Amino acid sequence: MKTSSRLLLIACLALPFVAACQKEEKKEAAAETAPLSAPKTSDENAWSAYLTDVIKRNLDGVTGSTYVYTLPAPEAPTFQGDYDRMLEKAQADMSRGVLEGNLVAFGSPNSAKSADLAVASFEKVDPNTMKGVKFIFVGDAADSERVKAAVTPAGVNYTFVEAK
Repeated sequence: MKTSSRLLLIACLALPFVAACQKEEKKEAAAETAPLSAPKTSDENAWSAYLTDVIKRNLDGVTGSTYVYTLPAPEAPTFQGDYDRMLEKAQADMSRGVLEGNLVAFGSPNSAKSADLAVASFEKVDPNTMKGVKFIFVGDAADSERVKAAVTPAGVNYTFVEAK
């Protein structure tokens, strides 16, 4: 009886260590996954997967929600309507304010249009109202500076990821 009780006690004490080792192995396997490359086409599913990968790799410091604003390719027949609706939503979200610890990301197959959307979304945002919010712009380096100039007065922590 004593032997079986001792073995049971040892098993119970060792279980957390085994579970911790398995979690470490899973984290290491996830960290070893190569980042996705930006799609060379305007395929919405491929862009969605790419942006999801970029955002997951940049979640450090994010403790809350993520707000992702993406557009279809400009040649899509519904582009202008999609752009107008996304702009209305993004402007409403940004003017309402995003809390510290949350993430805001903009990216799409067309960097210039995505930059236009980001800049327009922050036009009416008061200075220093988004301190502690992580902001990611996924696009071309040529568009990064104008996005950064438009969003940093709000107090966000700006991150640029070149779509390549």
